[in-house]
Amino acid sequence: MRTMANMRGLWRVLLIALCAIVLVGPGLAEGAELVMFESPGCPWCARWRLEVGPAYPRSDEGRKAPLRVVGLNGDHGFRLQSPVVVSPTFVLVENGQEVGRIVGYPGADFFWGLLVGLMKRLPAKNAESGHHDMKKIELAYSETTAP
Repeated sequence: MRTMANMRGLWRVLLIALCAIVLVGPGLAEGAELVMFESPGCPWCARWRLEVGPAYPRSDEGRKAPLRVVGLNGDHGFRLQSPVVVSPTFVLVENGQEVGRIVGYPGADFFWGLLVGLMKRLPAKNAESGHHDMKKIELAYSETTAP
């Protein structure tokens, strides 16, 4: 008897998990994301991680397009407009389609400015007016580097 009750409980948990995957899964795939293509030992990737990486998830851009890092030749799961050959390359993706990209890392100030331009290409639900609050980014960065 007890085994039968345990099996029913297990099936119930599995059914709930399957429903959650079906209901939540498509919503996750439809959002914007920033995909960083990098190669091992890339000094510019390391510099980006040091200068921008800590502040990115706390920025408006990072909340609208969370970062995903893949290898330069890795499986990325979406359609590119052209091959990625430079590391790092940042590709903004919406609904499995490339919206635009930043090739290379020109430094933090240029990166944020270029990213704001890319974000303007997103559909209205994800894009903002294009206003970029550098003070908020500096604050988020200082919070991650404080002792």
